[in-house]
Amino acid sequence: MANPRFERALELLRSRDPESGERGFDFLREHADTFVDELTAAFEAEPDQRLRCLLLELIAEARSAEALPVLARQLDSEDDDLRLWAVRGLEMLDTREANRLLEEAEAQGRFL
Repeated sequence: MANPRFERALELLRSRDPESGERGFDFLREHADTFVDELTAAFEAEPDQRLRCLLLELIAEARSAEALPVLARQLDSEDDDLRLWAVRGLEMLDTREANRLLEEAEAQGRFL
């Protein structure tokens, strides 16, 4: 069963009203570490590129080892914004594996 607070915040994030979108984003940013799995699932299912970038930013903000697979996959994204948030998320994660992935991607010229 989905968490109702997460679902409501995601609904606000998707709102066309900028103020509502900001409230949803702020709530999710404050609780990103609690909702890593939900954010990842929402990111994977989201068709809207702008929302995918916001969701990946929130995943990065979680600073959770659970986020490593989705961040690593986005290092190869054709979307510059997704790659940027993947890099930033791995930098914030700052684990041996995250640093290895960043070094490998940089050596291969895969980002920035």
